[in-house]
Amino acid sequence: MRARLREQGGFGMIELLLAMVMLNIGLLAVVAAFNSGIVTLQRASHVTTASVLADQQMERYREITYASIRLESAAATTADGDALYRADSARSYPTAMVTGTCVGVPVECNPSRTVTGADRRQYRVDTYILQQTPTGGRPLKIVTVVVRDAATLARTYVRQASTFDQSTG
Repeated sequence: MRARLREQGGFGMIELLLAMVMLNIGLLAVVAAFNSGIVTLQRASHVTTASVLADQQMERYREITYASIRLESAAATTADGDALYRADSARSYPTAMVTGTCVGVPVECNPSRTVTGADRRQYRVDTYILQQTPTGGRPLKIVTVVVRDAATLARTYVRQASTFDQSTG
């Protein structure tokens, strides 16, 4: 009986089977890491493109005078009818949106528009302009630009805000 227990026959097969299981576990971990990396890179690409779009929109306000920073009244009323636009936290200030008449409705006067990014994907650029006057201070206009995925509007990629006062032109 002891001689039979000391025999090595069959152990090579068990060792091979264990080595194959360990190799499969390692390969599956590598595949999962690649998949996670692809998803992360794709998300980073969308966020980068959205950041560029938000920067471009904000630069439009930096190029114009303080008095010209406003949204087109009719377009703002239409955008305010959109539940997502109206429910955004940038809209939750206790003050009304800064609106007025824009000749020809330039891009900076449009509260909500869909644009194609450099990655050929559609993004929705929403702009909020609110006025606030600090105690004993001059009136300020707070411009917030929110860039969302046009296909899934609940997905917000970028939110930028900037404050403008009368000294900006």
